[in-house]
Amino acid sequence: MSREYPQAPMVGVGAVVLDGERVLLIRRGKEPMKGQWSLPGGALEVGETLAQGAQRETREETGLEVEPLAMVEVLDRISRDDAGRVQYHYVLVDFLCQVTGGKLKPGSDASEVRWARRNELEGVAEFTVAVIEKGFRLRETLAGK
Repeated sequence: MSREYPQAPMVGVGAVVLDGERVLLIRRGKEPMKGQWSLPGGALEVGETLAQGAQRETREETGLEVEPLAMVEVLDRISRDDAGRVQYHYVLVDFLCQVTGGKLKPGSDASEVRWARRNELEGVAEFTVAVIEKGFRLRETLAGK
C-alpha cells in the first residue's frame, strides 16, 4: 500500500525516549514532515508488534536500542494536499522508551539526531510537543512521584 494517498490509514509507531530532562529528536529526511524535528518512528511492518516497531524504528533512525515501557498516546495524523485530498493518514502509537544500548547516530529516514531539553522544542510540531510532555508526565507516574 502506498504511504502517499493511501486507500486506508497506516499504523505508525513512535518513541518518546527520555534522558533526564531531555528527549531524543530526529530531523525527518523524507516526507511526510521532511526537514522537521520529530520523534523517532515510522510505519509498522507486517508481522511485528507495536513495541517491536518502535524499537526497530528507533534503532534504524538513531542507532540506539530502546525498551518500550508504556504507551503514551494514540492519535490520528492526517495531512491533506492543496485540493483537500488525504495525502497521508497515519494512526500513531507512541511509546515511552528507555535507552538500553547502541550509539547515537542518524540513519535511514533521519538526516540529524539530537537530545533536546524540554525548553528547546521550538520548531517541533505542536502535537509532537504535547506527546513529549505527556511522556514526561507518564515517566513521573511510573516512577511513583
